[in-house]
Amino acid sequence: MKKAQDIILAPVITEKSMYGVAEKKYTFKVANDANKIEIAHAVEELFDVKVAKVNTVSVRGRFKRMGRNEGYRPDWKKAIVTLTENSKTIEFFEGMI
Repeated sequence: MKKAQDIILAPVITEKSMYGVAEKKYTFKVANDANKIEIAHAVEELFDVKVAKVNTVSVRGRFKRMGRNEGYRPDWKKAIVTLTENSKTIEFFEGMI
């Protein structure tokens, strides 16, 4: 079993993800090999909340060029975690609004 810190890598702070905070939807960058059950347990352990559902998206790395060198950024996985109605909010995201 992986540690929760190895599954949840970073929060995704974008304008679109901040709109979901009002509906108790939080977006995280997660490990590529993590599944929905592991992500839900990790969020519950780290933030002491109850998770209703988890949606995941595999994001392809963008094509980038620097001069004549070209390549792709690494692929990564994004998880949108929805909390239950009676669950508390995650304080980290509340400071962003």
